[in-house]
Amino acid sequence: MSADAKAQEQPVKRVLQTVGFDARFPNQNQTKHCFQSYIDYHKCINAKGEDFAPCKQFSRAYKSLCPNDWISRFDEQREAGTFPASLEP
Repeated sequence: MSADAKAQEQPVKRVLQTVGFDARFPNQNQTKHCFQSYIDYHKCINAKGEDFAPCKQFSRAYKSLCPNDWISRFDEQREAGTFPASLEP
């Protein structure tokens, strides 16, 4: 068996992490944390640009906490100009 075949047989190892504790959201219900992380991410990239590394923490948080349907709806509202919060920095 060649080295390429052996490499293909080995499963890919992924590191899974959850969002860390945020004292602003101490309860189990993380709905507000989801929404606020989405807002914080978009405010951050509007202020600093998408390549600004600290913005990625907000992105990981909202992508981990928010259901995909909510993210799609938030994105649609943002594009339509009907998002219920200001995303200006």
